[in-house]
Amino acid sequence: MMIKNEVILVDAQDNPIGSMEKLEAHQKGCLHRGFSVIIKNTKGQYLLQKRAHSKYHSPGLWTNSCSSHPSPGEETIQAAIRRLNEEMGIKKISLRPLFSFIYHIEFENSLSEHEFDHVLIGTYNNDIQTNSEEVEEFLWMYPEEINEWVTLNPEKFTYWFKLILSKMSFNKLFD
Repeated sequence: MMIKNEVILVDAQDNPIGSMEKLEAHQKGCLHRGFSVIIKNTKGQYLLQKRAHSKYHSPGLWTNSCSSHPSPGEETIQAAIRRLNEEMGIKKISLRPLFSFIYHIEFENSLSEHEFDHVLIGTYNNDIQTNSEEVEEFLWMYPEEINEWVTLNPEKFTYWFKLILSKMSFNKLFD
């Protein structure tokens, strides 16, 4: 029997109101809970990933360290730790909430992302072992480099990552 990959449907205050199969939620544009993880190392560099070309939306675009959705009954931080391991090979990490926001974007392939996004942050200094089904490549970059790259080439980045950058100040993340 195949297990459905479900997301948590939420209202505008992030209260759960049900669940739905992930692809269906993206087809219908239903508001659902998600997370975006930002990883920094002790050198002050941030971990970016390039999404695999097999992803059904935003393939081949650069983004934050990891993004996904908790499953029904799963805590958001625990889901983020699970996905960091599955996508980036990061096994032991402590994450903390940074902020959250709602966004809605429609993609050319008739899918949309309507997400109550919890932005989480943590520090990691060990090896990265990416899952090629999820991640094409990764880079560690300093904030100034990221800001310059996004400014010069915004089309190379995910919609939500550009929103996250607009809402945060790299210098204040670890004060």
